[in-house]
Amino acid sequence: MSLFVISDLHLSLGTNKPMDKFDGWKNYVSRLSECWARVVNEDDTVVIPGDVSWAMNLKEAVPDFRFIHNLKGTKIISKGNHDYWWDTVSKLNRFLEENGFDSIKILHNNHYPYEGYGICGTRGWVNDSSEPFDAKIISREQQRLETSICSAENAGLEPLVFLHYPPVYGRETNDAILEVMEKHHIKRCFYGHLHGKHFKYALQGNRNGIEYKLISSDYMQFCPMKII
Repeated sequence: MSLFVISDLHLSLGTNKPMDKFDGWKNYVSRLSECWARVVNEDDTVVIPGDVSWAMNLKEAVPDFRFIHNLKGTKIISKGNHDYWWDTVSKLNRFLEENGFDSIKILHNNHYPYEGYGICGTRGWVNDSSEPFDAKIISREQQRLETSICSAENAGLEPLVFLHYPPVYGRETNDAILEVMEKHHIKRCFYGHLHGKHFKYALQGNRNGIEYKLISSDYMQFCPMKII
């Protein structure tokens, strides 16, 4: 058993929004499928922190979720900024059950145990709270992360944090998200969202005791990264 992570799959098997036109994304679906089959086993777990599908609703998302379900291992999915298909947890779980996608789980205000660790996380948001709209979302995401981490700690597990948005980007910081992680003495944080020319602004390494890793699919050449 191993734990892997990869974000930003940006699948569009049920919609017409392929990513192949962007630099580095040529044949990305087949590259993802081939590498996944090579490195992931059936008893492994893969965390996918957001931007899973370009679908606008769950009906359009079925082909993308079928593709993910057919990949090896248990998949734990959280929300990204482009996951417009996202719905309430009860509706998402019903969708997974009705379609037989039993290898996929939803991470939202909860955690999943993995050996002695708790898989925790939330979407996060932009690192600017100057606008009331953004401040409201950041506050909500801060509480979701707190809830997720506390649920793992209450189960006696060490939290691992998976975010979609980077909590640090260049000189910008999301102080609300950082406050939660530092308060709970989080040791490892994985995030996506960044692509192409934005890689150079990604925080990679230790900051205030937390080890950060960028795990966008194109950054990792569409190959899940083993973390445990």
